[in-house]
Amino acid sequence: MNTRSDNNRKHADHDHAACIADALADAESYCRHRGLRLTPTRRRVLEIVWRGHDPVKAYDILDELNRAGRRATPPTVYRALDFLMDASLIHRIDSLNAFVGCPLAGGEHTAQLLVCSRCETVKEIDDPAIRGILDQGASRYGFLLEPQTVEVRGVCSRCRGHSE
Repeated sequence: MNTRSDNNRKHADHDHAACIADALADAESYCRHRGLRLTPTRRRVLEIVWRGHDPVKAYDILDELNRAGRRATPPTVYRALDFLMDASLIHRIDSLNAFVGCPLAGGEHTAQLLVCSRCETVKEIDDPAIRGILDQGASRYGFLLEPQTVEVRGVCSRCRGHSE
């Protein structure tokens, strides 16, 4: 199981500026190697998504772009978000109607997102065993699963009063 404990961390030992820089560099490299255009607007949207490690809503992104003088419209933001999701650089969290950066950016994978019901913290894991169980269950009914994001709600250790 690949867990990314650095995803969504808010600890003193976390160099968040380096985290954002790494995510942007990975995205630029991924897009360049696949002939995808990471335009300045798409890059800025990705940067906003990564900035806090917390889920961010599309209209919050729009507000941030407009505060920076970009004169963005909702379709501009949603097109950028669609591009970033299609490129597997971010995930949409349906239950929160928000977006988070993907620490396993690029390439198809079935993301499993752990969403805290209390504080809305999100952690991503990529466990092939979980995908295998889903594939087995689906195959019993003749389904072939497509890459997708699976959301699992629960309560994080911080909200339960335990350290991570």
